[in-house]
Amino acid sequence: MVYLLKRTEYLSNFVRQSKGYSARKLLEKFPDKDWSRSALDRLLWQIDATVSADRKSGSGRQRMVCTRDNIVDVELLVVSQKDAPRTHRTIRQVARETGISTTSVHRISHKDLKL
Repeated sequence: MVYLLKRTEYLSNFVRQSKGYSARKLLEKFPDKDWSRSALDRLLWQIDATVSADRKSGSGRQRMVCTRDNIVDVELLVVSQKDAPRTHRTIRQVARETGISTTSVHRISHKDLKL
């Protein structure tokens, strides 16, 4: 599929628009290529719909919550406990105060802060 995306200029401009080739015709025309018909169908559908093989903006996996600002917020809440002995905040309390999920707070405290 990666090779297909590199060749989209050729596929979209020459073969698809001027010749009107379908995925089946492309497989017959280029038998030495290791293309699957389903991948070609998806690529040609995307070219027909958007005149490009680029992804739509906003598509794909959303950004993680583990941004620098959130790491700093969690760090301030967790490290502030060292000054006051016998007091602690649970992961749930930190999550409530920061507005981050408990899983993300746990991940930040273990992977980013190494606590």
